Amino acid sequence: MSLAQRKRQFVSNELTEAALQLLALKGFDTVTVDEIVATAGVSKRTFFRYFASKEDVVVQFLADMGTGMRAELADRPAGERPSQALLHAVSVPVAACADHSDRALRVVQLILRTPALLARFLERQAQWRDDLAAELAHRLELDPDAELYPRLAAGMALTAFDAVLHRWSGSDATEDPLALLDRAFTVIAPALDTVGRTA
Repeated sequence: MSLAQRKRQFVSNELTEAALQLLALKGFDTVTVDEIVATAGVSKRTFFRYFASKEDVVVQFLADMGTGMRAELADRPAGERPSQALLHAVSVPVAACADHSDRALRVVQLILRTPALLARFLERQAQWRDDLAAELAHRLELDPDAELYPRLAAGMALTAFDAVLHRWSGSDATEDPLALLDRAFTVIAPALDTVGRTA
């Protein structure tokens, strides 16, 4: 990473941290961009070089999860059961939450409790579903336009992910998100693997 890239990353991180601290303390609707830039010690112009809105600051925390999930699914062994492959894929963002528990908890709670952020998050999940469905179709040599399975399976995996986020954030991170995910996949694995064999 070049010096310029490191500097950009540093400023982005500072803005993100300032925003998350303020939003967690005061609530999404009351915090302004002016307050965020004052806390981060940068200009408003600098803020808008990195983010289009204060919503983007929060959603950015989860922006790469979908890419990570699809990449993880693509890397799984070819003969692995669909339930196992999808569990490993969805474990990527859940493990990130576990590894950065305090920060992740604040962000997840903000997103789930703020209608504007939840709407943005659901938009992202729709894109992740499409990406996972395309990867599943490729792995299983199915036509994604003709077969229901890839989209249904991706949807089930992301529903499990969503249920875990709600349970984990509702417990104030006292529950282990990866253990919750294992429990969720125990419920949906029979359907994923049965449909996978008969698709």
